[in-house]
Amino acid sequence: MRQQVLVLAGPTACGKTELALALAERLGAEIVGADSRQIYRGMPIGTAAPTDEQRARVPHHLVGFLDPQERYSAARFVNDARRTIAQIHARGHRAIVVGGTGFYLRALCGDVALSPAYDPALRDRLAREARIHPPEVLHAWLAVRDPMRAASVAVSDPYRIVRALEIALVTSGEAAVHPSRGAARSAKGEMEEPTGAEISKFEGAKVWLEIDPQELERRIERRVDAMLRAGFLEEAQRIGASAVAADAVGYPHALAYLQGWMTLDELRALLVRATRRYAKRQRTWFRAEPRVTSVPVGDGLATLERLARERLGWA
Repeated sequence: MRQQVLVLAGPTACGKTELALALAERLGAEIVGADSRQIYRGMPIGTAAPTDEQRARVPHHLVGFLDPQERYSAARFVNDARRTIAQIHARGHRAIVVGGTGFYLRALCGDVALSPAYDPALRDRLAREARIHPPEVLHAWLAVRDPMRAASVAVSDPYRIVRALEIALVTSGEAAVHPSRGAARSAKGEMEEPTGAEISKFEGAKVWLEIDPQELERRIERRVDAMLRAGFLEEAQRIGASAVAADAVGYPHALAYLQGWMTLDELRALLVRATRRYAKRQRTWFRAEPRVTSVPVGDGLATLERLARERLGWA
């Protein structure tokens, strides 16, 4: 029988990192990250990546390994995560996948087919359109062509909007037209990249950590204050606006502050609001997640340990 994997997801700032660490220590597991921004090097403050001390307690994988200038995709994540999980199992250990990037987790678990649609000429055309038109216009175009895809891509994410448009137009067999119609819809998510293989079904259990909204609000505020004290502004300045990873939550606001566009109090308020909205998008995504078990954060460790032992056979 193949070893099974525990997937632990939850909204940002809910405490899943410490919970996963405690569970991994109890059960002899290693942790595989599933966060589309914690993959980048040099961004531990703004992405709330596991600290060096936390990583010393339990081996972590797919965290802080990629240059902020490099693009990464769901298909590449699936390949990297599955290879890493196989290596963990080969060492006789268990694997806990931890993160809040819903599309990565859904792709890993085989609950979405990554599209093989690819047209180099169309991609070049769409890239030119992206240089001419603001992201809102392209997103409105996507909402007309494929409303469901539009609902999974942020208006502020031109790279994934272009990829989504490519998929929508290639799969429909339609030629590109001028993006001039439709109402924009705002959401945050991850868009698939071309892949030639179907993703096999996942063996394991998926858990979503539930937390009281008011408590989450308090935790978000504490996190933002801790980020600012820890040197988030210096980190954002070092990463710069041109980095692929600079669209992570909070970094555009920090860079705007550094250019003198707002006060520190205004920056703090915007960081709290942006983080709160991101957590809301995560909750919305995981409400539609197939085969997911909800566990209250307060009961998390005991409940997760029992679930792992009973459902996954982790004695």
